[in-house]
Amino acid sequence: MTITNDAVLRRIRSTFDLDDPEMIRVFELGGREVTADEVNAWLEPAAGEALDDSLLAAFLNGFIVARRGRRDGPQRATETVLGNNLILVKLRIALDLQADELHSLIGSDDVQLSRHELSALFRKPGHKHYRECTDELVESFLDGMEAHYGRTEEPGGDGG
Repeated sequence: MTITNDAVLRRIRSTFDLDDPEMIRVFELGGREVTADEVNAWLEPAAGEALDDSLLAAFLNGFIVARRGRRDGPQRATETVLGNNLILVKLRIALDLQADELHSLIGSDDVQLSRHELSALFRKPGHKHYRECTDELVESFLDGMEAHYGRTEEPGGDGG
């Protein structure tokens, strides 16, 4: 099964419990103005409205800014082509993950990844140790992210 940009967006929204205004704000932080109707069309699997690479890249860039703050100097241009490796890089930056934390989020019974294999995912394409990130690895990371960052409080809890 191929992971789609829409699925990545849905998983992030669900994991971090982002409502429509927050989703719109994150897109704006990434340099794209969108409407609630557009966001909902991308989030609805049956709608058939595909989220292109540049829109997901804008969202992920905005997610980085929302979680870590805007970096000094000129802002990076939004990518027009977004592969699994870049999705992983952007989520790693947004969540401020160190290698061991990332390794624990990706590691599962189905996915075994050495530290060297993990670091190869973050190398530049063309580097002799570069490794292409598979859909399975992205899915495993999103599963780990959901388990680690997802809402764990039960409704009606004491709240503090």
